[in-house]
Amino acid sequence: MITASPLLRRAALAAALLLSAVALRAAPTLGLQTWTCRNMDFDQVVAFATKHGITHLQMIGKHIDPKGPAAESLRKKAILEAKGLQVYTFGVNGTSMNKEENRKLFEFAKLMGIKVIIVEPRNQAEWDNLEELVKEYDIRLAIHNHGTGSVYGDPATVRAILAKRDRRIGVCLDVGWVTAAGFDAAEVFRSYGDRVYDIHFKDKVVQTAADGKKTPVDTEIGRGQSNYTGLFAEIRRSGWSGVMATETDSKAFAEDPNRLVTEAKAFFATQSAKR
Repeated sequence: MITASPLLRRAALAAALLLSAVALRAAPTLGLQTWTCRNMDFDQVVAFATKHGITHLQMIGKHIDPKGPAAESLRKKAILEAKGLQVYTFGVNGTSMNKEENRKLFEFAKLMGIKVIIVEPRNQAEWDNLEELVKEYDIRLAIHNHGTGSVYGDPATVRAILAKRDRRIGVCLDVGWVTAAGFDAAEVFRSYGDRVYDIHFKDKVVQTAADGKKTPVDTEIGRGQSNYTGLFAEIRRSGWSGVMATETDSKAFAEDPNRLVTEAKAFFATQSAKR
């Protein structure tokens, strides 16, 4: 019988500990999409995030304007940093065929130290100038999806773009909307491979009226039709470690998002604890 030397045993143990440490680190972070707090101003959003212990914010234009004065952006950045908060990305941003207008988004991201910009170009011809800016600034773009009938409502459309564009162009997977469009969030996540750069943590149910009309309605996260069990399993399998930004399209939830966010945190913690 051959016995490993103490040196080899120590090396094997160190490797195992390193792998375990990597596995522990490779987990998503809970964030906040400030569309959820659209009835609040910037200072109220800061107070809300601090209250709920959420440090990663994806801000909308109401709360920080990517095309506004740089001095104002830096003023808000200083306030966020003082509270231990960061704008890790922003959007969903409008884009156009005007490359120099789109450049303002990249300049803002550079100013703020942001590495991902969320977009949903209505005209797919815009991707040519957007890809040029991605290469110039080395800043990622993430394609957001809405529901059936929207430009990126079908994941196949998104995959077709990913296949022919720079790898810094990826996906902001809106779980609620991909579910409302009739797709399984876990399967869609897996189909995008390593190109998912952000997730909108949202849930919906599709309600059918007497006349057959279908309407997607927001629910508390984890209580809708989204396959979160499968999605979190895929996240664990892949070691995805991005941000899942809590979001709602519901006017009722947005009037007072405290309960929604509190329940989202609890659901996220329960799912993240599974191994």
